[in-house]
Amino acid sequence: MHARRRSLAAALLLALLATTFAAAADRPAPILFVHGNGDSAAVWLVTIWRFESNGYDAGRLFAIDHARPNARSDDTQSQDNRSSSADQVKELAARVADIQARTGAARVVLVGSSRGGYSIRNYVKNGEGPARVSHVVLGGVPNHGVWATPRDLNSEFNGLGRFLMGLNAGDEVHPGIRFLTIRSDSNDKYAQPDGRFISRPGEPTNVTFVSPELRGATNIVIPGLDHRETAFHRLAFKEMYRFITGREPATLAIASEDRPVLNGLVSGFANRAFTNLPLAGATVEVYQIDPASGQRQGEPVHRRTIGADGLWGPLTASSAASYEFVVTAPGYPTTHIYRTPFPRSSAYVHLRVRPLDGRDTGPGSIVTLSRPRGYLGHGRDTFTIDGKVPDGVNPGVPGTSEAKMRFEPGPLRPVRVVLNSDTLTVLTHAVDDGHVAIAEFHR
Repeated sequence: MHARRRSLAAALLLALLATTFAAAADRPAPILFVHGNGDSAAVWLVTIWRFESNGYDAGRLFAIDHARPNARSDDTQSQDNRSSSADQVKELAARVADIQARTGAARVVLVGSSRGGYSIRNYVKNGEGPARVSHVVLGGVPNHGVWATPRDLNSEFNGLGRFLMGLNAGDEVHPGIRFLTIRSDSNDKYAQPDGRFISRPGEPTNVTFVSPELRGATNIVIPGLDHRETAFHRLAFKEMYRFITGREPATLAIASEDRPVLNGLVSGFANRAFTNLPLAGATVEVYQIDPASGQRQGEPVHRRTIGADGLWGPLTASSAASYEFVVTAPGYPTTHIYRTPFPRSSAYVHLRVRPLDGRDTGPGSIVTLSRPRGYLGHGRDTFTIDGKVPDGVNPGVPGTSEAKMRFEPGPLRPVRVVLNSDTLTVLTHAVDDGHVAIAEFHR
């Protein structure tokens, strides 16, 4: 009798373990998205929404915020508010370990944009990546350098420098990990044979359009995309989703939620570099606005003084509403950030502020069009502020994600900002009074 009971108990335990392991096996691999130079986790906002809209478990989607995301000019020398390649890979390794501890997953998927691909490759080549990573996806990563000349050999971005020569020595991919690269045909500003985009016009870079590809990887070319879009465009999502899951995405659209919950980090700028460090002591107010006029509809729907964690939320919002985020912090202008509606929840609605550029001081108002997940291309994109195409956007290969326009002094007035099929109406705010306005688009 006792023997039968023990046998039954053992069988039940084995069945429970089998069910547990089967459930774990059915769950998708966690994905960690890694941003590029000077960026934050917020750039992955729309990509994460697309994964969720295709049924990917939201609890398995993560994005890292590197504390100091700008690279040093010399990787071997300390530089205020900038990080070395060693700093980046250390932070990445800690985040991977944290995700594995949270999810119980044996391996994770790493998806990187631009410089983010360097820390991923470094982790795979010189760290614990082979034991912890199943797939690597690299969008617009300058794997063979932004330039490859004897100049600035200690830069991470020099294809002849110590760092990239080390990553590219021998096998460029690890045989136990599946690699995908996504690049543009000829529209990536950091894969150009001429040094125009690195302030060396007319000087050969010794780099070609093919620079982002890796020997042994699946290498995909998507014509017309710019440097950022090779990671964040819907067509880039389609390729990474298919590569990671083995099937086509059901949709490239974003499924809407009625009451999305929003949160994110408030951070600042120092020594000519953005950081992803909490801007404690700042205050954030959120207003629902009339999308046609930019006017506020009543009192703030949310207000918070930023603490040590840097978070401004959470806010339960409406997917049909437009919002103005107002960030006030010592040493910065009061920043009015107008955003296109949020169809889904996100913990990566980050708010960044920066001091006024000396060129921006003076009478009147400044309105900035911001496109964090792509650049502005003449002839490819429609972008206007108050019905006019703003100055400062170079012709040819798209090279900037922002454009500004100054307005004469006067009372607050609405300004219509257009990016392709999306429109935002913002209000002018006087620079003399310490205010700036930003129209930030998701796409």
